[in-house]
Amino acid sequence: MACPAAWPRHRPTGAYPERQMTLVDTVQQDLVAAMKARESDRVLALRLVLSELQKASKEGDADELAVLRRERKRRLESASAFREGGRAELADGEEAEARIIEAYLPAELSDDELRAIVQVAIGESGASSPKDMGQAMNTAMAKVSGRADGKRVSALVREELGA
Repeated sequence: MACPAAWPRHRPTGAYPERQMTLVDTVQQDLVAAMKARESDRVLALRLVLSELQKASKEGDADELAVLRRERKRRLESASAFREGGRAELADGEEAEARIIEAYLPAELSDDELRAIVQVAIGESGASSPKDMGQAMNTAMAKVSGRADGKRVSALVREELGA
């Protein structure tokens, strides 16, 4: 049976297209490296992070950075609760996990950069009094896009509006 002229006579020989490495891939590689180095604390933290990332992707939540921020926030809140309860050793462990998670997050905005963004957001939203804080916060949080904690943004908005 003869092949039509439109069919390729051979398969193309070339490498597969290079795939962009995702955050999950990076965490998996770091997990393997930590296991080989026998860093049990790091392995534990990375397994938890990987589990949360995979769970979020199954649920259709594509924002991996939001998952990391949420997990970091949980660790920091747990650490403060442990400290209040007089359990410093557990608080230290939670803070260590938070530092591991922070390594995968983009750098936080400095206070000066954040203040400039808040001032622009207040100007764009037309906020002039503490009653308009919600509008200013919405605009500021959209501009910050996760590079600063909401508490820091809220404090600066409140300060700028004179609340």
